[in-house]
Amino acid sequence: MKYRRFEELPVWQDSAELACRMFEFTSLEPLRRHPGLRDQLERAAISVSNNVAEGFERGTTNELLAFLYIARGSAGEVRSMLRVLEGWNAVRDLKSQISDLTERVENISRQLYGWIENLKKSEISGQRRLDEKTKTRYEGKKDREAFLEELRRINETAAEQRRRSRKPDDVS
Repeated sequence: MKYRRFEELPVWQDSAELACRMFEFTSLEPLRRHPGLRDQLERAAISVSNNVAEGFERGTTNELLAFLYIARGSAGEVRSMLRVLEGWNAVRDLKSQISDLTERVENISRQLYGWIENLKKSEISGQRRLDEKTKTRYEGKKDREAFLEELRRINETAAEQRRRSRKPDDVS
């Protein structure tokens, strides 16, 4: 599927949801007494979706990659703070919320990692650089690869048919 807007991206949707849940979490009583921690959790959580959006809007693969790495770093920051909170007695009553947020941010990190790895293998340098000549060259390469794959499949089928039609040698 080709995404035209960052709002359509599943990883952006998940990270925006993480930010909303983080704001709800940090409004709970034990965290209201710690404005620095609350602020850091909120900033790191919102940074994930913001960096996905900014990278997507930049229009080049290299810039997108840079922002996806930043988003993944922010996800790691959220995860780190949640792990610290797990051991803090003042929030022991919030363990299920911490666990839910941790699971969400781990899922987002996996999505970002997969997208990053796919982009690193991509030959397209981004929308901004995708002119007609580049599109034509890319489509031609895809067509050639599909043709060669079909040829390989036909050859394998023919070879298998030849093997089946041969009679086994008589062993006396």
